Amino acid sequence: MSLVRLLWWRQQELVCREAVELMTAYLDYALAPKDRTRLEEHLAECPGCTEYLRQLRATIDVLGRVEPEQLPDDAVDEFVDLYRRWRAE
Repeated sequence: MSLVRLLWWRQQELVCREAVELMTAYLDYALAPKDRTRLEEHLAECPGCTEYLRQLRATIDVLGRVEPEQLPDDAVDEFVDLYRRWRAE
């Protein structure tokens, strides 16, 4: 892989990570208009993130919404651990 392609790929990965971080707020209509536009522009060009958003929507449709207070403590701990490992990547 050429250096230019590798740098582009790394840059793209960071953009996708940012997009993933915005998706929950996007689905909750909680993004500022500027961020919503940026995310929608990214989704229009990124099939991976588009698929991730589709899967997120499907999960919400099947499971509904669960508030953190409704989860057992061990489930909350597991989600926090999973999030921390993801952020450390």
